[in-house]
Amino acid sequence: MRLAVAATAPLGADVLERLAGRHEIAYLLTRPDRPQGRGRKVAAPPAKETAERLGIEVRQPERLGDEFDPEVDTVVVAAYGVLIPEPVLERALWLNVHPSLLPRWRGAAPIERALMAGDWETGVSIIKLVPELDAGPIAAQRSFPLELRDDFGTVSARAGEVAAELLEQALPDPSLTPQAPEGITYAEKIAPEDRELDWSRPAEELFNRVRALSPHIGARGELHGRLVTVWRARLEGGQLVPVEVQPEGRRRMSYDEFLRGLR
Repeated sequence: MRLAVAATAPLGADVLERLAGRHEIAYLLTRPDRPQGRGRKVAAPPAKETAERLGIEVRQPERLGDEFDPEVDTVVVAAYGVLIPEPVLERALWLNVHPSLLPRWRGAAPIERALMAGDWETGVSIIKLVPELDAGPIAAQRSFPLELRDDFGTVSARAGEVAAELLEQALPDPSLTPQAPEGITYAEKIAPEDRELDWSRPAEELFNRVRALSPHIGARGELHGRLVTVWRARLEGGQLVPVEVQPEGRRRMSYDEFLRGLR
């Protein structure tokens, strides 16, 4: 089947690669290159790197205007991050990969919010895009459990695998089912305050925050008078024990190494 893919983030890159093994990808629609990291060097989004490695045409408009022509009958969207105007939605079937069990966790950060909330289950929903945020009818959906050892990275990887399998069920002619009107929640974009570790809060809440933001954003707080990013932690005796930390302006290190440096 010939289709296009709209993707930017690692989850989208994963879906693109899996689709490219089974379908003809007309082009990748992705966001423009941006300054990234501490050095603010301009870098390509992960989906673009994947497309170039696979020899797929890349298109990087800053935004999509009402006049945009998809040029294909179906576009798969996965972690794209650009608003698709309503007139454009009408020119093709836009199928969106959403890493949650819709209608739970509509919005920008469904994996992070599920982990922060301590959910024991999440999944992937393939929906037809409509103007209302993540409210389109469901073409395919599957759940999977969340374990205490899971973080954003492991859940995103699992979501990519499930998404590719579900898309094979949905393409080329999906049967669409309206979302349930009950159980709607929203996954707001991660803000600076979501990263902060308040040590007066329950250990389980802090643990869920750390794993929700690892390995891509990082939770941060003060330890022994130093501002650190906590990348990994564990629960032990009802307490949060850091495992991997990164002092401000330093590299990542084990918590034991960090403590030795304080002596």
